[in-house]
Amino acid sequence: HMTGSSYVIDISVEFKWYPGFSLHQKQKTILALHAAAQSQYELALLLEISSRSPLPIGVKLSAFNLMFTDSAIGSMTVEVAFQGSKVFEGGGPFIDLYERSSREAKRDGRLRESGELVRFQLGEERWPLEPKTAFYDWLYLQALRQQPDLASQLLRFAGFSDIEFNPKRSINCQARSAALYVALKKRGLLDEALSSKAAFLRLVSGSDREMVQTQFSFRSDRK
Repeated sequence: HMTGSSYVIDISVEFKWYPGFSLHQKQKTILALHAAAQSQYELALLLEISSRSPLPIGVKLSAFNLMFTDSAIGSMTVEVAFQGSKVFEGGGPFIDLYERSSREAKRDGRLRESGELVRFQLGEERWPLEPKTAFYDWLYLQALRQQPDLASQLLRFAGFSDIEFNPKRSINCQARSAALYVALKKRGLLDEALSSKAAFLRLVSGSDREMVQTQFSFRSDRK
């Protein structure tokens, strides 16, 4: 099914799920997902983007590992930048999280004890909650542009998956962000999109619906 911007198609794939939390079990599940996606949608080479990826490039591209640098704030992972920029009814942004590890930042209790999320704020720049994945996508794409050798490898793949993504608990998906990067890059729109917050929001808000959707990310339906 198609969701989000006009540049990405999220598709649901039925496949065999191998229970367990070990790396071996997770990678068996990833291979089953990719085999099912390739069969059902006739896709070529696919990449799992998570710390469980069978390929080193997929692990490096995980938001837990991918580095983002802000000229005023410094360097941190995409995950840390995202969590540390959340503003709630009762507090935030908790900028001390910028100094933490990805896992520590995501698990910080204040993120669940400060009321409803109202916006994001990175430095002086404020980001709205709509479009829903815009701020996360922007962070991820900025990080990719800062590491062109890493980002260029994405262009080899027909689609991306994230086995850890659960649509019932999460909105943002690093596989979707990667697909958005490839779509914008192939259309020559990446520099324009990342030139400013306003330009990015204009491009991803659906104002360019004539674009043909060709990049894929995957949501997993366990079966």
